[in-house]
Amino acid sequence: MIRVLIVDDSAVVRRVLTEELSSAPDIEVVGTATDPYVARDRILALKPDVLTLDIEMPRMDGLTFLGKLMQHQPMPVIVVSSITPEGSAAAVQALQLGAVDVVAKPGGAFTVAEICESLVRRIRVAARATVQVRQPTQGSIRLALKAPALRTTDRVLAIGASTGGTQAIRTVLTALPQTTPGTVVVQHMPEHFTAVFAERLNDQCAMEVREARDGDRITTGVALVAPGNRHMVVRRSGARYVAHLKDGPPVHYQRPSVDVLFHSAARHCGPNCVGVILTGMGEDGASGMVALREAGAHTIGQDEASCVVYGMPRAAAEAGGVAEVRPLDEIASAIVAAFSPPDARAM
Repeated sequence: MIRVLIVDDSAVVRRVLTEELSSAPDIEVVGTATDPYVARDRILALKPDVLTLDIEMPRMDGLTFLGKLMQHQPMPVIVVSSITPEGSAAAVQALQLGAVDVVAKPGGAFTVAEICESLVRRIRVAARATVQVRQPTQGSIRLALKAPALRTTDRVLAIGASTGGTQAIRTVLTALPQTTPGTVVVQHMPEHFTAVFAERLNDQCAMEVREARDGDRITTGVALVAPGNRHMVVRRSGARYVAHLKDGPPVHYQRPSVDVLFHSAARHCGPNCVGVILTGMGEDGASGMVALREAGAHTIGQDEASCVVYGMPRAAAEAGGVAEVRPLDEIASAIVAAFSPPDARAM
């Protein structure tokens, strides 16, 4: 049984989540807390496997509590947040502080059944996540000034991630130079959250990072993040690559899907692409990595030791889609090497 503690100041939300989660055969709600101070005591007494955490609470906000928790007693945390621009910004910050996932709060645009079904799946993933002690950060630092991206590129970097991916993507992108070929990114994340995620990355990276718009050119020094609830595909338009957004059914329960992106890159970019699969639960991206490798692309997978959840990289590796396995802190250098001319790599 997965032991869950619910932290939320709303009695209605606590009741709804308790009832819905308790109906899952492998989940036990061991308690609830109305604010972080109560949560602290109940974590020590009840020893839950997973914590669901609201952000806006009395006495101490959820972000402050999360930062303290990850420094002193790290554990898998899922943020349950309102799907609003303000809530999205706070939720993305929570992911950067160490939360493993975010879900919509009941009462928004989604039904309670939809939200709770998603939350059950994510709790199962979170219970298997590797969570480490986080050191306090001093805020983001802009690494370089960004020049306008005027050049087109005939190379494409495609990155896919899920659970733990916000930190993994940040680690990779902040280490890449502004001269990196045009980059397309799928991170499993709800609608509205992806724009805030991209904005925060843009403040930290040498590359320009923004949420993708339909028809955006994929150009050197620019990273496009697929918006939540839209698939993103790569198409070729003459000598240029273009990102297109589309609807369609979820793939592996996800929209955007990594597989959708990777298969399109395999079809239209082939050996002009480098594909990277990062931490995440499930198999999304595995068949796409195989397609990329078969099309002549170089493929890189994150290693097990540095993953929060070694699911997607494992599935891709076992399917034969990963040419090179690297720890997270070496993936950026592997990308740079993969894009270097053959004579430069030999030096």
